[in-house]
Amino acid sequence: MADCDSEEIAVIGNTDLTAAELENNKNNTMAEAGTTLLRRMEISVAEAEKRTGKNAVNMQETYTVYLVETRPIDAAEGQNPAPDSLWRRYSEFELLRNYLLVTYPFIVVPPLPEKRAEFVWHKLSADNMDPDFVERRRAGLENFLLRVASHPILSNDKIFHHFLAEEHGWKEAVFETGFQAKADSRLKALNATFRVKNPDKRFTELKHYSDELQSVTSQLLRVRARVADRLYGVYKVHGNYGRVFSEWSAIEKEMGDGLQSAGHHMDAYATSVDDILEEEEHYADQLKEYLFYAEALRAVCRKHELMQYELETAAQDLASKKQQREELATGTIRTFSLKGMTSKLFGQETPEQREAKLSVLEEQIAEGEELVKEKNAECEEYVKNAWVDIERFKEQKDRDLKEALISYAIMQISVCKKGIQVWTNAKECFSKM
Repeated sequence: MADCDSEEIAVIGNTDLTAAELENNKNNTMAEAGTTLLRRMEISVAEAEKRTGKNAVNMQETYTVYLVETRPIDAAEGQNPAPDSLWRRYSEFELLRNYLLVTYPFIVVPPLPEKRAEFVWHKLSADNMDPDFVERRRAGLENFLLRVASHPILSNDKIFHHFLAEEHGWKEAVFETGFQAKADSRLKALNATFRVKNPDKRFTELKHYSDELQSVTSQLLRVRARVADRLYGVYKVHGNYGRVFSEWSAIEKEMGDGLQSAGHHMDAYATSVDDILEEEEHYADQLKEYLFYAEALRAVCRKHELMQYELETAAQDLASKKQQREELATGTIRTFSLKGMTSKLFGQETPEQREAKLSVLEEQIAEGEELVKEKNAECEEYVKNAWVDIERFKEQKDRDLKEALISYAIMQISVCKKGIQVWTNAKECFSKM
């Protein structure tokens, strides 16, 4: 059975994507190969704004829009031009990413931030209109745009440029690409998963890795949420120290000032937890990004399984046609079939009928050989392009997660030092009584 050598990448892309189309996608750019948009343009999601309007079914709804700003880096010296800006809804970011997923099935397309809050500790609002959540999502959307803009291929896509520069008409440009017709159905991908006979070991391992990555990041985020709950409680309980010391100071003359000062330190310690946990959310969001990257990797595996399944199906059909040709040529039927029963009941075919069928089979075999060759080339091209981007993604992942975990550890050390300082100050207050 034919097998295509391959590796990982994220997307449920077009089943019928030919090698030529893959190459055309890479060439569908507005800049030289190897350059990225981020080297030529500053991109930011500057702010979020709540709006009210009517939806597609004429119902009143409240939604959030995000201000996307761009500014060329190569402006004339001494000039600081005003940024170009436009407003985008979250659904428009989703449309852009879906287009990229289908158009570039060999690329690990960056994920969007969560639409609704997950892994929250009990004091954190899960309301998707909550100002703090909207602000974190704004930062996540900016990170998504920066990820795309720094990618050597995605950053130069024309539709991406339209998204950044054209407030009106860009949706029409997206749909004109016909990307929706190329998207594979999930049922079709699931069918290929169970029916492929020769799965690529590397993709199987990648799928297993993506499952494990999602599992460990989920567990880490749950642990962090539980710790945040406990930490919040511990810090706020310190506020009781402040209240008690303050009340105590009122009945003491010699010790009053020291107790009052110690109480102020405890109150400051209790209120500092809000800033601490707000900073922690930043690191939690970095972990969530790679939680969502896990699904992107699985999507690549599904795409490869679908391509492999189509290759195997084409090879199997070709083998069947060749067996039919041999049976017609020799007059021998190797396996039980309706054709064999018909021959026994009604007699053998005439030489003319056999020649006509042989002629048709020869044409079908020639077409089948061409199809297998084409599918094999598509699969090999997909694997080659995917492997390059997978290596890029792995380097990015290792670098990002290492940096995030080190920064989180440094933050925790700083928090502990602040706690030590609070009690050191309290001790000095007690010493002066």
